[in-house]
Amino acid sequence: MLIELENTIKIYNQGKPNEVIALKGIDLEIEDNTMICFQGASGSGKSTLLAIIGCVFPPTSGRASIAGKKLSRMPDRFLTIHRREKIGFIFQQFNLLPRLSVLDNITLPLLPLGISPHERKTRARKLMNQLSISHKENFPAAQISGGEMQRVAIARALINNQPIILADEPTAHLDSALSIEFMQIMVDLKESGKTVIIASHDSLVSEHPAIDKIINIKDGRIHVP
Repeated sequence: MLIELENTIKIYNQGKPNEVIALKGIDLEIEDNTMICFQGASGSGKSTLLAIIGCVFPPTSGRASIAGKKLSRMPDRFLTIHRREKIGFIFQQFNLLPRLSVLDNITLPLLPLGISPHERKTRARKLMNQLSISHKENFPAAQISGGEMQRVAIARALINNQPIILADEPTAHLDSALSIEFMQIMVDLKESGKTVIIASHDSLVSEHPAIDKIINIKDGRIHVP
């Protein structure tokens, strides 16, 4: 099983007056090469769940095994390495650096890995070609459209060929046409063998025929209607 969580609990500010129990015992299994949609209201815990799967931090208690590694046993520096190798993130706000070129934004995740400039450019240009943004290679990110920013964010998430792709409300700032376009790219990723997990309220996402399973999160728990 690619992703396994057992009685996973996440508490922020544990023991303090502002303590928040974000996840309250999550049991979850996700197989390789599937497309999953997390649904839930703001504050339900879905973004925290996505962050644990993304190896941003380990759970407070319980077990979380991501791509063969148990997170609770991993020091922070190894957690970072595992995240770089296994997880590609697509953020709601894109998180591009506006003054950097499209090319430089895409290659940013490779900088700590000691990969040569030539190899970085080769990988980025292949992805830009696949995503039809090659003509914007040298444009500052601040000077491209919202749809193009989304494609740059996708290319950056794929630059290290990670097997797990996570997207947090990726269509929140896109119109219907761009949302449909985004989902087609996700379908292509699934068909290439990747596991795609999308946290989204958007019916264009949750009702897409390529979604294998919808997981509803409510008050820090998986809600079964």
